[in-house]
Amino acid sequence: MGAGDFWSDQSRANQTIQTLKALKQQRAPIEQFQQGLRDLTELLTLTEFEDHASIEQLTKDVASLEAQFGQLEIQRLLGSELDSKDAIFSVHSGAGGTESCDWAQMLLRMYRRWADEHGFSTEVIDLLPGEEAGVKNATLIIHGPYAYGYLQGEEGVHRLVRISPFDANKRRHTSFASVDVVPEADEDVPIEVKEGELRIDVYRSSGKGGQSVNTTDSAVRITHLPTGLVVQCQDERSQLQNKTKAMKVLKSRLAELERRKREEQEAKDYQSKQRIEWGSQIRSYVLHPYNMVKDHRTEQETGNAQAVLDGKLDPFIEAYLRWKTRQGSERG
Repeated sequence: MGAGDFWSDQSRANQTIQTLKALKQQRAPIEQFQQGLRDLTELLTLTEFEDHASIEQLTKDVASLEAQFGQLEIQRLLGSELDSKDAIFSVHSGAGGTESCDWAQMLLRMYRRWADEHGFSTEVIDLLPGEEAGVKNATLIIHGPYAYGYLQGEEGVHRLVRISPFDANKRRHTSFASVDVVPEADEDVPIEVKEGELRIDVYRSSGKGGQSVNTTDSAVRITHLPTGLVVQCQDERSQLQNKTKAMKVLKSRLAELERRKREEQEAKDYQSKQRIEWGSQIRSYVLHPYNMVKDHRTEQETGNAQAVLDGKLDPFIEAYLRWKTRQGSERG
């Protein structure tokens, strides 16, 4: 980066910067753990073990190091070159009308809470409200170190069982919503999109007020005709900005489609996407007659469903990463 001609090739320079950023993100927690281990070792040599306060502090330090070591193990599982990318995250309501729209909104809140707790930022680029409540679908970009790596296992159908707040007879209802996750593509991703393969529609944004947002046809919907992929963006005030963002999302999804085609088993799963209904869920959230969240792939479960809905997803994310690694080892 110190070379005089570093910026002469903008694409290569940006790629180098991203590589450096990813390496620093990997190295920093390792160095932090090593320093903590050195400090603890030094403290052990100075500690009077008759001093209860010193022993209590040592216990806390050891627990802190154990937690850091656990995070290093999770980082080791995020070894793919795509894991470090930001995530393009979509939630879609399924069978069930208003119930499912409300459930989709609950999921959206859950993932945004998780992102906030990890210091990640979320950028909503499209949101279609439900007719009575909730959202029919929403797409956002989650920016943060290894956002895609952490969230990749959330893709699939999520099932909710609860007493419906929309049912005057207080009956139990089952709702479904699906989640799609793809890594955000680099600016220089080698995906060629021809103008003739696109259908571009513009329409009036349905977002919240704001100067010019709802008074012009600024929202953009792009359909990629060969694959049938549809992306839309209505977050920005200008049509050009919305088109630029929508094209970035489209390229990311096309890049992911190409990656999956190279991996035959995953391509097969992608081509036969499960319907958003009974028997296809990856995780169940039961709020009645008991409280439980259970992942049907990893068997990870908890009785504190409210904590999960408030964004406490790490045990499920970590269990999936370990499960995925075991699956890869068995296939290998």
